[in-house]
Amino acid sequence: MSKFDEIRSFDDCEVNEAIKSIVRHPMMKALMNFTFPDVECNIWTDKLKETHSIRDFQKDFISHTIRKILETSSQGLTYSGFDRLDKNTAYLFVSNHRDIVLDTSLLNLILLENEHIMTSSAIGNNLVQQNFQYKLAKLNRNFLVERGLPLRDQLKSSKLMSEYIFHLLSADNRSVWIAQREGRTKDGNDSTQQGILKMLAMASEGYSLLEFFKKLKIVPLSISYEYDPTDVLKMPQLLAKHNDEIYVKAKDEDFTTMMSGVLGQKKRIHLHAGEVLEKEFESIFSEIHHKNKQLQAVAQLIDDSIIPNYKLWPSNYVAYDMLHNTDAFSGHYTEKEQQLFERRLEMRIDVSDPVLRQGFLAMYANPVINNLKYNLN
Repeated sequence: MSKFDEIRSFDDCEVNEAIKSIVRHPMMKALMNFTFPDVECNIWTDKLKETHSIRDFQKDFISHTIRKILETSSQGLTYSGFDRLDKNTAYLFVSNHRDIVLDTSLLNLILLENEHIMTSSAIGNNLVQQNFQYKLAKLNRNFLVERGLPLRDQLKSSKLMSEYIFHLLSADNRSVWIAQREGRTKDGNDSTQQGILKMLAMASEGYSLLEFFKKLKIVPLSISYEYDPTDVLKMPQLLAKHNDEIYVKAKDEDFTTMMSGVLGQKKRIHLHAGEVLEKEFESIFSEIHHKNKQLQAVAQLIDDSIIPNYKLWPSNYVAYDMLHNTDAFSGHYTEKEQQLFERRLEMRIDVSDPVLRQGFLAMYANPVINNLKYNLN
């Protein structure tokens, strides 16, 4: 037994038993038939039953699933910056967050194909309520974040998670992915929440904060999709925010969002790994002495990498020009690309509703607006 048993992913010695317990589940059959449409069931079933490690499960099965998703719902994945990372070093990827499933899956596909250490990553326990989802998540090296806890229990849970993340990085030499904020960004404004850094710092006992953040080897990660397959699903929450109302999720909303993210059209996708944040911490922790202000500065440092390195697509520039009634960025898209985006807008929302129209366009335009702030400084 270890103190991390309630949240950790499977150990390799538990993998085979877990796979055998779900190999005949209808959702596993659907997943494998999607991944290997021309392969007889007994072939992938037998191979699954012979799998004894998370790496083999991800390499032999899940990586093929992700490639199939890219083939059927995108125009390809590109990436940059990963060549600067050491293949044998564990990193903490702090990332903007667009899609529940794909953000980490695409990162791990890149890491696998380039022989880097793959990540363990956080997933809300609200997303793995069913036994199959729970086991599949742990087979993909997800660890659980408990949602909806009372404040006292939440602090205890956060401390456990911070210690587990630090254990993975320092003791297991395992890379970790976490989002820069709780939940996905709904409006395209990517900013690092100080609370995420406070959570990480809960495991800093025995180190100065400077030493601790250096040990994390933080890599800011910028993830951009040309089309957000869940854009229309984010509109009710944005509407509620606009109307100053409390948003309550519909039943099965998380599952619907996951499936839309996986199967919906994304067009082009790009991931950029920023430079490892290490030496930058020296000036922050020597010049700033208040802990909260130090964490604010670290959050800003992460944003200063994620935002300028975010790949801007024609959809972003078209949305900016439509939102501001200008042609300032017309050189960044063709007439056809503009027409395709306008058609998407008309098919996804009621364009006669000014609040919906503005919210949808801002979701795509905000990365341009945020990027402009860096180019102007």
